[in-house]
Amino acid sequence: MPNLLALDTSGNSCSVALLCQTAGQVDQMVCRHEVAQRTHTQRLLPMIAEVLQEAGIRQRELDAIVYGRGPGSFTGIRIAAGVAQGLSFGLDIPLIPVSTLAAMALQAHQTYPECVYLCSLDARMNEVYAATYGIDRQTLDWVVALQSEQVLSPDLVMMPEQPFVVCGSGMQVADFPAQIVDQARACLPDMEPMAQYMVALGAIQLVQDKGQLPEHGLPVYLRDEITWQKLPRYQ
Repeated sequence: MPNLLALDTSGNSCSVALLCQTAGQVDQMVCRHEVAQRTHTQRLLPMIAEVLQEAGIRQRELDAIVYGRGPGSFTGIRIAAGVAQGLSFGLDIPLIPVSTLAAMALQAHQTYPECVYLCSLDARMNEVYAATYGIDRQTLDWVVALQSEQVLSPDLVMMPEQPFVVCGSGMQVADFPAQIVDQARACLPDMEPMAQYMVALGAIQLVQDKGQLPEHGLPVYLRDEITWQKLPRYQ
């Protein structure tokens, strides 16, 4: 088992996970996850140091860096991508981008198996990020996209045809279809992406040799353009 470090700052929380082997060749997971609104930059590096120290792993023993590449907060996913790029470049190890929505699907699967997973996040501007996934451990990637990631008006989110769980902050946005909430097997509105599920997906990608060079590790915004509010110009 390679030593993998995963980072995520795509939402309100800062999340770090380390998957590694102990001296007895037993796999272990060390995690940190805490609410860090507007303090991601202050907390991310200390949390990385904490998990490495707890596991007794030095940075140069890492084999790859996994990061939440989005969608999510524009600022948040840039922070994770930037730190991941720096570590990847400095340690000369590959980067592995993981979808925040796919990681949420794997998280929901732990409690609610035998379903598909409609994962959504509040995209602001009266829109949501959404995708639907199935989990199939017989496939190479485990998490299979049934409806691809997109950013759209919440009233346009489609209800899955199979029994499903809906999760994430997108379902709390006005005009999210009430029928979806009513017919879901379970609703998990407070779920956020967590690094411990990203590191599991990253391990699968590393086995498939899907690591990237640091210069290719970019955030995924889904929006083609970012709307900025212009300040009035004073003469």
